[in-house]
Amino acid sequence: MTDTTLDTTMTSARQTTLPWKRLLLFSVVLLALLVVPIVIGDQFIAHIFVTIFIFAGLSTAWNIVGGFAGQLSLGHAIFYGIGAYAGIILMNAGITPWLGMFVGAGVAAVVAVAISYPCFRLRGPFFSLATIAFLEVFRVLALHFRELTGGATGLMIPLKIGWEWMVFRDRTPGLLIAFGMLLVTLAVAWWIRSHRLGFYLVATRERESAAQAAGVNTVKVRLIAVAASAALTAMIGTFHAMYLTFIDPSSVFSLTTSIQIAMFALIGGLGTIIGPLIGAIFLVPLSELARGWLGAQALGLHGFVYGAVLVLVVLFMPNGIVGLTSRYLGKSTNKRGVQAESVAATPRLPTKPVIGNDLLVAEHLDKHFGGLHVTRDVSLTLKEGEILGLIGPNGAGKTTVFNMLSGFLKPSSGTVQIRSVDGTMMTPVTPGDFAAVGVGRTFQIVQPFAAMTVEENIMVGAFHRHADVREAREVARETAFRMGLGPWLDAEAQGLTIGGLKRLEVARVMAMKPRILLLDEVMAGINQTDVHRAIDLMLSIRDTGVSIIAIEHVMQAVMSLSDRVVVLSSGQIIAEGKPQDVVRDRQVIEAYLGKDFVHAEA
Repeated sequence: MTDTTLDTTMTSARQTTLPWKRLLLFSVVLLALLVVPIVIGDQFIAHIFVTIFIFAGLSTAWNIVGGFAGQLSLGHAIFYGIGAYAGIILMNAGITPWLGMFVGAGVAAVVAVAISYPCFRLRGPFFSLATIAFLEVFRVLALHFRELTGGATGLMIPLKIGWEWMVFRDRTPGLLIAFGMLLVTLAVAWWIRSHRLGFYLVATRERESAAQAAGVNTVKVRLIAVAASAALTAMIGTFHAMYLTFIDPSSVFSLTTSIQIAMFALIGGLGTIIGPLIGAIFLVPLSELARGWLGAQALGLHGFVYGAVLVLVVLFMPNGIVGLTSRYLGKSTNKRGVQAESVAATPRLPTKPVIGNDLLVAEHLDKHFGGLHVTRDVSLTLKEGEILGLIGPNGAGKTTVFNMLSGFLKPSSGTVQIRSVDGTMMTPVTPGDFAAVGVGRTFQIVQPFAAMTVEENIMVGAFHRHADVREAREVARETAFRMGLGPWLDAEAQGLTIGGLKRLEVARVMAMKPRILLLDEVMAGINQTDVHRAIDLMLSIRDTGVSIIAIEHVMQAVMSLSDRVVVLSSGQIIAEGKPQDVVRDRQVIEAYLGKDFVHAEA
């Protein structure tokens, strides 16, 4: 058995055994959480566990948006309040809360999409501030529509006892319902994270532009996540309203509640499946026991407890409790990942594919930002089986051209057409359109999904052609070994050197099975040995039938790789032809070295 085969076998075995062991341990912990309060039989202890289940479920639902998708929503109590009001209003009309929770979930999902679609255009703290503003809007609306919501007086549930109405004299039935709802939210969160949607969400959170280049509709996947999160939050809100027996606008549309929901995930482990549950298990008993023991003297003490714990976590456990335990339990991160550049390249038999028809045609591309004219009348073509070099001094507009050739910038004028598989010329618009017709690209500044492993990074590209996780994983492994990254499949991308990251980005694009590959300075910053290896890798990619446009400053690579070279200077094409001819062109020499050099040479 070869080392490569052995490594693949061990990786496969590791990934098929560990999840089952973790799942078994997790199941035992969950079962213990249910059994302990039932065995103790104390009503106050049962109340604490009901509260743990409710807030763990709310935080797990929030984590789908705030953790997986990276959208820090501080207005999530909107959906909790919608579910609470839907349950009680319909209960007053004689409709069981079991149906009311689904009505509330549907309304919350629609409201979430309507709110989030414009808010997703905001970045950083502005998105969080927008969600807080919408939360206040809903609180004011609940105060205004008194006939429906009871206004500031609030609503009390009708005294109807039994499973049909979710109202009980004993805590045990409520404990079972809360536990069941926690299981549902955990199952939904696990399903999302372990399928293509979850990979897309994390990729969008880490590097949105790289995700778009991989064909991810970043807005769509976020909207799906927020709709699922809102629906789950509303369902739990309905039950919690029945459990509390009374609600008012200030309590359900509460910023404090929203912050608490987010805090459990932050403290437990943001973006993990079990983090929110661990955060709730850790914090809820502290605050509830303090209030139970101190009574009125502890008014507001839970806020102090949460704040103090959050400060300690941020200072000493930035990745949450899960991150800390993973570190000490020796989670595999494969330290060899930092040496990824040293893998020997696979010997390549030199071949020369036949140059075919035009595959990409860009005509008269102009791009200006206000009064700044970045490109002027740039026209170029890429043929099947060809490597086209795009060179020019810094600031010449090369990356701007790349952005127009991949949909990240819309030309001010001019067109980009791609020949489809059936031979028709298409005019894609968005990065997703370009990815769909077979255009893949890398970035001048590498954009790995740092929180993902090497394998998961490449899987994001593989998902473009393979929706099934197993198929995408197989493609990712095959691509990784072809790119010299096989031994580091389990290494986190952030542990790779610059050469390894550049190769990882090429691997992610190649997993998409592109027909056109746009390479933006993939050899910048790497040593001479790796330049030779990168040249062999690019030629081997071309030999598989992929046409390449490469921006490059390493002239050795340009001369070795390119069939033709286009030279850009000040946003205009000043020369085009074979590499040997272009480098002797006086205009090209002048653009790179200046007029004084040309005159001195003369």
